[in-house]
Amino acid sequence: MLARVVSATVIGIQAAPIDVEVDFAVGLPGCQIVGLPDAGVKEGRLRIRGALENSGYKLPSRRITVNLAPADLKKDGAAFDVPIAVGMLCAAGVVAPEQLTDALFLGELALDGSLRPV
Repeated sequence: MLARVVSATVIGIQAAPIDVEVDFAVGLPGCQIVGLPDAGVKEGRLRIRGALENSGYKLPSRRITVNLAPADLKKDGAAFDVPIAVGMLCAAGVVAPEQLTDALFLGELALDGSLRPV
């Protein structure tokens, strides 16, 4: 299942929209983040899984691909934790896609599922 969530990144002093696409597919379980993420964004895989599991959500054992578009903009920091987590919950059927319209998500997740400012 495919889910799309809207986020943003800062370029200089301006915000640039980022589409976070999450796809659950048949294959070896794992999570890949593509679209020019830095190490902080890639480390988010572990924070997100821990936060979701410690909040009572179990992700399916499937191959998870997260695409941060457009791919030519570098994405850095932990601000993509929340939009990726929301996308995962949407792709898993926990959150309905229509609940995500007209919303932009940013934020870092702690392992207990709480939000940290960005």
